[in-house]
Amino acid sequence: MFTSAPNAFKESFVSTSAPVIKYAISYKLNGERRFEFALLQSPSADEALAALQKMHSTRDDVISDVKVSKAL
Repeated sequence: MFTSAPNAFKESFVSTSAPVIKYAISYKLNGERRFEFALLQSPSADEALAALQKMHSTRDDVISDVKVSKAL
C-alpha cells in the first residue's frame, strides 16, 4: 500500500511562477524548414529562439524565421 502523500513528488517539481504550455515551433535551421515542440511559459519568438539555441548550441547553425503556435 502506498503510504506517502500522493502529490509529494509532483509538488516538489512544479514551478509557481507561470504555467508552462506545450508549443509547436516552426523555424529554419541553415535554410532548412524544421519543426520542434517545446514547453514554454509564453508563445514569444524570443523564448522559442532561446530554447532552440540551447538545443543547437554545439554547432554554428543559423536559426531564422521562428514562429510559435500552441500545440494541438
